[in-house]
Amino acid sequence: MRILGIDPGTGICGFGVIDSRTAIDYGVISTPPHTPLADRLEDIYNSLHEIIDQTHPAVMAIEKLFFKQNITTGISVAEARGICLLVAKQCDLPIFEYAPNEIKMSLSGDGHAHKKQMQEMVRLHLGLATAPKPDDAADALAVAIMHSFVARTNI
Repeated sequence: MRILGIDPGTGICGFGVIDSRTAIDYGVISTPPHTPLADRLEDIYNSLHEIIDQTHPAVMAIEKLFFKQNITTGISVAEARGICLLVAKQCDLPIFEYAPNEIKMSLSGDGHAHKKQMQEMVRLHLGLATAPKPDDAADALAVAIMHSFVARTNI
């Protein structure tokens, strides 16, 4: 099953597409700072449509929103996340949502794993020569891997 993983963000939105235990594509959608929010959201919308058109995923797995300090940042991330959900719905992709600590626990055995540890676990799970960068792309791949685990256990 081809899975599109998303680590939502307004400035940087990570994406990762896997098929079984193989990375098909990954990277980030970056929007320029100091650009009006509506323009940034439109960039994410258009870019995500392109990624889906090019990679043909069967489902989208997306990280649930979690923030504990800056509510302003949390709101803009929620808006970007909403755009990602809208695009998935428009493309008829089933949507699966996972909390950050669920993803970390599933991949590393530690619900509080650090970024470097998660990058290394993603590298190992996908058999990559180097850890995926930037962090947002690795996080998106981790979301996709998490869903592949869940999908396998629900067969």
